[in-house]
Amino acid sequence: MIGARHITVPKGFRAAGVKCGIKPSGKEDLAIFAADDDASAAIMTTQNQFVGAPVVWCRKILPAGYGKARAMVINSGVANVANGKRGLKDAETMARETAGCLGCEPQKVLVASTGVIGHHLPMAKIRRGIAAAAKRLGTRNDGEALRAIMTTDTREKSALVQGRIGGKLVTISGIVKGAGMIAPSMATMLCVITTDAAVRPAALHKVLRSGVDRTLNAVTVDSDTSTSDTVAIFASGAAGNVPLATRSKEIGKFASALHEVLAQLARAMAADGEGATKLIEVHVRGARSDAEARTASMSVANSPLLKCAVHGCDPNWGRIVMALGKSAAKIDPEKLKVKIGETTVFSLGRPRSFDAKKLSRYLGQKEVSITCNLNLGEGEYTALTCDLSREYVAINADYHT
Repeated sequence: MIGARHITVPKGFRAAGVKCGIKPSGKEDLAIFAADDDASAAIMTTQNQFVGAPVVWCRKILPAGYGKARAMVINSGVANVANGKRGLKDAETMARETAGCLGCEPQKVLVASTGVIGHHLPMAKIRRGIAAAAKRLGTRNDGEALRAIMTTDTREKSALVQGRIGGKLVTISGIVKGAGMIAPSMATMLCVITTDAAVRPAALHKVLRSGVDRTLNAVTVDSDTSTSDTVAIFASGAAGNVPLATRSKEIGKFASALHEVLAQLARAMAADGEGATKLIEVHVRGARSDAEARTASMSVANSPLLKCAVHGCDPNWGRIVMALGKSAAKIDPEKLKVKIGETTVFSLGRPRSFDAKKLSRYLGQKEVSITCNLNLGEGEYTALTCDLSREYVAINADYHT
């Protein structure tokens, strides 16, 4: 982190966030992230079949998932989902209004909305907000821009990594919002990533897809996949390196740096799950394949019983083996080993004795690790989740009103 800046640390980007009156709280609720010129861009969007109008717009202007773009406009408070033709028109209007302020084509502006489903956007407020944000665009507004995309998040979440590629200093920075309705399906929240590296659009999309698989797509808060999930990355090329293509020698360096940014964002999002008090890592090793390891780890991470047990500091390992066993992954109890932290609680078909009070104290920490070795192959995957608290119920019982 460089001071309060994050998303505009990479050269060639500006941002702004404003209060335009969408949120009843009166907090920031509209942001624009803009490149100084057309940038390479790539997106990943939700696989929920009930998608919001902004997702439809983004898929329309980047049908292959990548291309060139100038900016992204995001509002919070209203998701613009299930609004029919009016919703589609409003999403396009957001792009057109932003494009008019920036002097580019509407097809160069990505759109995202987050908030309550089924409400119409207050377009008069949106128009005023876009105009105000466009006037404020700069490199000192990163905090307000990030706050403008947040809903039930309790903290700002950002990450930044720097390194040398082709002899040039390259910066990758990302911000993310997401605390509830979080489950992996191509993307799991609203996320904006900027980099001053020069990267061809197709290569940018490839490394984004690869990076998301084991980071953002490894996060689950409540097993519910949003209608609006969008991850967008922009590469300005202002670092001056030779543009990276899919087969470039140094594309691996860029991919590794991007993975680190995504991994930091994923952990921050899991830790800030609605009502969360603890981050839980579920490591599955020794599965027959990576796909089965993912299935098994997500089954444990999505178990309400397991999440409640961790919240209550209860070392109830039975909930772990139950969640493994209900998954579609192959499980052999006679080969299975389970650890909570460094304590083995189940091994090769039978429970192991352990100090319950000591393990309960471990479960009281801010970060908890569960490791399951299936001993059936080489597959592995790590899911990220959080505990399930009374506060989660309170937040979602009152969310609409």
